[in-house]
Amino acid sequence: MGDRPKGDFSAFSLHTGMLQEVIGSDAASDAWVYSYQRSFNGFAARLTEEETWKEWCLYYHADGKVPPQDIESPRDSQGHGTHTASTAAGNEVTKASLFGLGLGTVRGGVPSSRIAVYKICWSTTGCSDVDLLAAFDDAIADGVNIISVSIGGSIPVDYFQDPIAIGAFHAMKKGILTSNSAGNSGPGPSTLSNFAPWTLIVAASTIDRKFVTKIQLGNGEVYEGVSVNTSDLKDKMYPMIYAGDAPNITGGFDGSQSRFCTTGSLDKALVTGKIVLCDFLTSGNPALSAGAVGTVMQDGGFKDVAFAFPLPASYLGLDDGSDVSLYLNTTRNPVASILKSTDAKDGLAPFVVSFSSRGPNPITSDILKPDITAPGVDILASWPPISALTESENDTRSVSVNIISGTSMSCPHATGVAAYIKSFHPTWSPAALKSALMTTANTMNVATNTDAEFAYGAGHINPLKAVNPGLVYDANEADYVKFLCGSGYNTKSLRIVTGDLNKPFIELSTVTNVGSPGSTYKARVFGPSNLKIKVVPSTLSFKTPGQKRSFVVTLTGTMDSNNSSISQSFYPVTKN
Repeated sequence: MGDRPKGDFSAFSLHTGMLQEVIGSDAASDAWVYSYQRSFNGFAARLTEEETWKEWCLYYHADGKVPPQDIESPRDSQGHGTHTASTAAGNEVTKASLFGLGLGTVRGGVPSSRIAVYKICWSTTGCSDVDLLAAFDDAIADGVNIISVSIGGSIPVDYFQDPIAIGAFHAMKKGILTSNSAGNSGPGPSTLSNFAPWTLIVAASTIDRKFVTKIQLGNGEVYEGVSVNTSDLKDKMYPMIYAGDAPNITGGFDGSQSRFCTTGSLDKALVTGKIVLCDFLTSGNPALSAGAVGTVMQDGGFKDVAFAFPLPASYLGLDDGSDVSLYLNTTRNPVASILKSTDAKDGLAPFVVSFSSRGPNPITSDILKPDITAPGVDILASWPPISALTESENDTRSVSVNIISGTSMSCPHATGVAAYIKSFHPTWSPAALKSALMTTANTMNVATNTDAEFAYGAGHINPLKAVNPGLVYDANEADYVKFLCGSGYNTKSLRIVTGDLNKPFIELSTVTNVGSPGSTYKARVFGPSNLKIKVVPSTLSFKTPGQKRSFVVTLTGTMDSNNSSISQSFYPVTKN
């Protein structure tokens, strides 16, 4: 149970009380063995299998035989689940790094919490609907407080055809908040893969650290690209070749194809032992398979996230890439070296990364999604040593931590914060937890987030402020049923998922005081100049915690699609 608590405490009372909760008062005295209390805190007891951990050690795979690339057990063979779980609630680890990159102390959002993990995803078959719903069913029955789902579909589907939305609805009915990744299909509009109103949808934003990788040419010029490059060529210069000049002709490829370094397009005889310049961002596997010692990739894509590759690599923009191409074309024996990545300060952070899926909500456009953004770029967290650092089967590096990016990484950040709030407010509903996260979020810079709320929702997550939001916008099952009714769902379809429809409704324009008694809040509205926005009443006063007050927001004017950002918040003016 960790360190011995400071000060006086009755170890025996604490420990026997916990044991009695599990097996009852009569059985506890017979099961008791030891109480550890002098140097650390813990106890030993004789328990049956049904009395330790109450769940089975299971995985979910309804399709039959587990593919050979995976492990037929709950053990993580890919790394994604380990990375996300440790981000949410991993223990503190000092001097953690990926071969020296990102060196520091790491820990999850709430290390003191307990994790139940439900393995439903596999390398070849993905994550099936039936397995996902089974995991939701078990998690709800197990009594979890927060469900974290770093999973999403490829195309938007109706709420009641989406297994995550269905499972999350039933979790909401049981008082469990589902935190869900927004998707990695940005930056185009309406690219969200998850958007159910009763879930917390999390976008991915940058942190103030980025990784850069320098390319040194034989003429002394140095160019800086992005990647997570752990390999060090130790400044040794290698021959360099343009991929368009090394087509695998016998394989049916020409230079117009090999320039992009597609699978099988490179001639091994020409590429082996060299650094190859490609005109497109690839996984690095085609260059490695062709015998290259490194690859430099150039194109006009976004450079706001660094990826790891199975060989030394760096990703350049078109300007620097053109200079490298010019060097290759004007030098008899071009050579180059790729340096190990270094940390750099990102002064623009936080901003929503390009790959993070954007709103508007593709099914219900008047429900804003995503809800919030959290760190999801170049995140260092735990990794199973049996899993390759990259997805390449030729990558033999074994690590206990890894640096990866995605809304899968931002989702567990929000999950950890939600669990943190729940530890202070165990009776709060999923909507209250979500409201606390959203109303206390930090305002984002629109200059670096041109998609505004469609990119970041309410803003960037702020864990410390979220614990004491002052006011919360609460909602329950009846409110969501009312929303679904208004969205055109008929009674038959609603009864299938929601059950009984004979429920009282409350309006969502109601706030609940979760702050001090005698608190007063005054509305502040920020919006475009072509709209007149009125909040009535503009001041809300509360005599007691838990008191509810309603208000009405009226908008008058013409909406300009290029200037449509509106926010309204109640700010405390007194807290007695």
